[in-house]
Amino acid sequence: MLPKLKIFQNICKNRRQQTEAHPEETQQQQHEEEEEELLEEASRKLISREEKLFGLGSPIEEQEHQLQSDLEALLIQVWMVVNNTFSATSSSSDRDLKALQSAVAAILQQEAQDRRWANCPDSHVPDWRPHKCLSTHTTMLHNIVQSRLSADDSDTGSSQSLSSPLKREVCRLGKRVKEDLLMVVRKVKDCYPPEIDVINLYAGLYQQNFSARLAELSAPGLEAEDCRYLLFWVNHYYPNEILKHEELEGKIKAACLGSLLPTEQVNLLEEQYVTHKEETMESWLSRALSKEQESWLSGAEPEHVTDYCFTPLAVIQVVDSFLTEFSCVVRDQNKAQRITACLESFLCRYKQAVEEFVKGNHINVQSVMKANLVCVEQFSDYLTGKAGSLMEQQRISCLETLSAQRDYGYRYFTQPIHKQLKVCFSQLWTSVWLKKSVPVIYSVLDCVDQQLHHFKDLKPSCREVLLSLLHEDVVLQYIKRTMKMKIKSREQQVNGAGQMIEDADQIREFFTKEGCAESSYLNVALCSIAEILHLQHPGSVHLEMVSLSRAFPDLSDVHVSVLLSLRSDMSSADIRSIRQSVREHRLLDTSTNHSPPFFSKVKVKWIKINQMVLKAF
Repeated sequence: MLPKLKIFQNICKNRRQQTEAHPEETQQQQHEEEEEELLEEASRKLISREEKLFGLGSPIEEQEHQLQSDLEALLIQVWMVVNNTFSATSSSSDRDLKALQSAVAAILQQEAQDRRWANCPDSHVPDWRPHKCLSTHTTMLHNIVQSRLSADDSDTGSSQSLSSPLKREVCRLGKRVKEDLLMVVRKVKDCYPPEIDVINLYAGLYQQNFSARLAELSAPGLEAEDCRYLLFWVNHYYPNEILKHEELEGKIKAACLGSLLPTEQVNLLEEQYVTHKEETMESWLSRALSKEQESWLSGAEPEHVTDYCFTPLAVIQVVDSFLTEFSCVVRDQNKAQRITACLESFLCRYKQAVEEFVKGNHINVQSVMKANLVCVEQFSDYLTGKAGSLMEQQRISCLETLSAQRDYGYRYFTQPIHKQLKVCFSQLWTSVWLKKSVPVIYSVLDCVDQQLHHFKDLKPSCREVLLSLLHEDVVLQYIKRTMKMKIKSREQQVNGAGQMIEDADQIREFFTKEGCAESSYLNVALCSIAEILHLQHPGSVHLEMVSLSRAFPDLSDVHVSVLLSLRSDMSSADIRSIRQSVREHRLLDTSTNHSPPFFSKVKVKWIKINQMVLKAF
């Protein structure tokens, strides 16, 4: 309650007289009205007395003293209400809020009165003018904010569970800033006119005091975890979770506030943090690789997850957690390159370790290589997907290392099979194959089928890649063998072409049944070559060769010549014409709908090209 000084007693007396004239109003209503309007009305009456008193020329000294005394009494009450801002708003009392609104109105009235006296001669101005109430108000708010941030809240909540005094202090301060700014937005702002912009006034004062306290806490020699936590608040939580809180965003001019700490100080803290993380990452990756190598050399089998080999090398999770934390702690994300460089170095060492292990011919090498393929796949998926903190050059370097390691891993499994297939294909284009006496493709596919039983514990996605490689290898060996042959008669061409179509269908059906991804281009290659052999008219051969070259841009002039040399009925002029046409169509073809590189893997020797083709050159 406000003390009933003389001026307030007079106002209250008038209010009681109004209540007697209107008995329907209760005493409680009268009491609330007094509280909400007393300061504003008292200020207005004092200003009226001031103008009357000093408008007469020389005021009576006793009246002047009384007026000054009443004005000081009023302002004492105003400052008491302002000082009680957060206590009043936290009580959720409309009466207290209206009292604050009334106090603010009184301040603005007094500020306006200062301006009215500003152009008058000093001899006519009251001694107490200008009162500078707005300036006093701002100073008082600064003291309020300082007091609230300095107060020990005896918080037993989340901040008390933090591991260090610095963390607890930063959390306490930040929590107080957030709660008070929300209080300002929810309740206090309605007590002020828009021109005062009380939200940004408080935001600036809170940041000023919060910043000063953080500057004290960020002395040199901080513990690594304290440094991380401080940067987290400065670079992430305060600007993103407090200033951009759904109730504050758009109301607080965050750009005008700037950073909680000066750039120089932030840079020093970030350098300390990044150096520590760099050392931690490098140390962790080295230990992880050493532990993995020890497991390999001990003869231990990799773990199995849903029936396939798997190595719990949690590098991705650790790197990702480092980078996720980094994005919230460090302002300059380019500094993350120092962390990701550790991953780049690790992948090179990991590749070398795998290759050295394979050379040792250990009993568990097959299962380790299967698990290694899973790791390579996971690394590749991560680098092509989420790892946005890597420089493009770093990403390319890492992916090149992984690609080489992936190829090495699949070659380890496909090379022994390749040698067996080579033996099976030795009967291709022989008389027994043409007569269907020897089921060459049956033996080829049976060989592949037997080998596939060894890959039941290979991750399905990796097994699918392996199947694709084997599928390609079968077709490549088939075409290589075909392009080495000398077909002497038209009958051999036609019979061989028919057999090729049957073989192509069997190969496609087998690999599709095994779960191989769609590789229709391999079937196209086989069937197209069969058509080149089967077609009789040079014009039809011409069209088929152009079609093949458009589907496979890596089909070279040499390949074209060798394929045409398989036919015994092609003239030199026909060969020159077809080769020239293929060149022209290749230049005109701007389509991107091509098959993967294929014929570039089919190496042919010039000495195998018959004399007729040589003449065509």
